[in-house]
Amino acid sequence: MPELRKDPIIGRWVIIATERAKRPDDFAGLAEGPPEGECPFCQGHESNTPPEVYAIRHAHTKPNSGGWDVRVVSSIKPILKIEGELDRRPKGLFDIMNGVGAHEVVIEAPEHIANIADLPEEQITKVIGAYVYRFIELEKDERFKYLLLFKNYGWSAGGGRIGHSRSQLIATPVNPKRVKEELVGAKKYFDYHERCIFCDLIRQEIESKERIVLDQDGIVAIAPFASRFPFEIWILPKKHSCDFSTINQQHQYELAKVLKIVLSKLKKVVKDPAYNFILHTAPFRRKKLGYWKTIEHDYHWHIEIIPRLTRVAGFEWGTGFYICPLTPESAAKFLRETGL
Repeated sequence: MPELRKDPIIGRWVIIATERAKRPDDFAGLAEGPPEGECPFCQGHESNTPPEVYAIRHAHTKPNSGGWDVRVVSSIKPILKIEGELDRRPKGLFDIMNGVGAHEVVIEAPEHIANIADLPEEQITKVIGAYVYRFIELEKDERFKYLLLFKNYGWSAGGGRIGHSRSQLIATPVNPKRVKEELVGAKKYFDYHERCIFCDLIRQEIESKERIVLDQDGIVAIAPFASRFPFEIWILPKKHSCDFSTINQQHQYELAKVLKIVLSKLKKVVKDPAYNFILHTAPFRRKKLGYWKTIEHDYHWHIEIIPRLTRVAGFEWGTGFYICPLTPESAAKFLRETGL
């Protein structure tokens, strides 16, 4: 019989459709897109991208030339543009502001490698270091309230025609609704229990072990209880922290190891699926009237990995319910028991 499960943080219900239960081999792997053209992200093609805003480079190499390990450039087709003022204004009942923000692309390796899981741990550590640096720098711009880090891997996940490992950073002048839902749910729990709901969730998952994918180096990867999608995975630090940008170099390396293991397991179990990778962290805080005083205690940064193995259709769009044809307990077991 199907189960309805409620997400304890935002109160979203999902349907675990056990009568549709599938095994990993029943899911399609990476959906092929159109043929690739010339890759603008490979080393030696620096003139094909906008100028770099940051890079991890070899000694004595010049900006916008070869000799780099990680390179950050502005998007050639930015969703929001960095120039200008917000100018928030009314239009009758409606609010409008200028499309001001930042949109950057993090090129994760000089070689033409598609999946970050195929990079060595040391290279993934450098990528995470570049993320942290750009978070710190973009927070200095007081027009921005939030910075979303995400990766689209594979054609069906929005990865585009070029199979070169990269992720994106978009700074927004407002807090995204999806993040607000988590912030509100976490604060309500903290107001009642005086504890972080994510910390309580981590403790409970470690005790039960049913949905644990990996527990290593102070980081835990779980299949969430109310998974929206088959093989959905959350990665969280076990030590409480609301701001991703505060992780030190040792923790960056530990996160890199966990990311590589988890994504490599996912690649092996589900035939290299397309996926989205999203980081949720606390918003930038500006001291003002109504400032959220408990956010450092009630929120907890985390990464959500969403394989694109099912399609969202009319029922999901109309109700907000997601239908998952695989229990998270089964997904975690498949991933946990898969060797590399």
